[in-house]
Amino acid sequence: MTSTLLEVKGLHAGYGRAEVLHGLNLQAKTGSVVTVIGPNGAGKSTLLNALMGVLPATGEVSYNGLSLSHQSLEDRVMQGMALVPETRALFSTMPVEDNLLLGAYRQFRLGKKDSAESLEHVFNLFPRLKERRTQLAGTLSGGERQMLAVGRALMSKPSLLMLDEPSLGLAPLVVRDIFKTIDGLRATGVTILLVEQNARAALEVADYGYVLEMGEIALEGAARELAKDSRVIDTYLGAARTTRKPAV
Repeated sequence: MTSTLLEVKGLHAGYGRAEVLHGLNLQAKTGSVVTVIGPNGAGKSTLLNALMGVLPATGEVSYNGLSLSHQSLEDRVMQGMALVPETRALFSTMPVEDNLLLGAYRQFRLGKKDSAESLEHVFNLFPRLKERRTQLAGTLSGGERQMLAVGRALMSKPSLLMLDEPSLGLAPLVVRDIFKTIDGLRATGVTILLVEQNARAALEVADYGYVLEMGEIALEGAARELAKDSRVIDTYLGAARTTRKPAV
């Protein structure tokens, strides 16, 4: 039986007095891809930031069987959690390779000071990054910056990889490549929590899905079943056909 890596019960979080999440329940099985879809302002990014310890939250969050209640952001990183934020948060004046090496902080703290193996793994996933390893991150295209952000997170060899809107602002062909990579990561055993507005792409790659609306879970179920749900089709899958303006 597949174990549960992440379990969330009654999660409340927000900004100051403005509560955004109202008692969320969510879980992710080890080695699975779980997606959270929903409109802008539903609380998807708030959820990831609360799980990572960036925002204060109340409720029960268990990771690998341990409570995260009193764990700092650094503690969560050291336990194998990684977040790729919507902003990507790259160091634009540093080369690609240096950005990647900064992601190996956890491995360095664990005494594994040779980053060559992790670099090779990332370069195999994203050959374009290897071609641009000496190029400044700020000069990359939107798709390449997203690859770099994901690659940097993978340098820490996380057990849980959380992705915040990885398709945002990217051209359709680049989006396809990003989701192909996400699907491929499943085979490595990493658990992925994917927050997305592109419901169609997210449900195609995920094992299980949650629909978040106004800070509450409106629907949940196996991704293939959610993709056939009339409410999801009418509200989200039609909108997912709209092509976003690609990033420059």
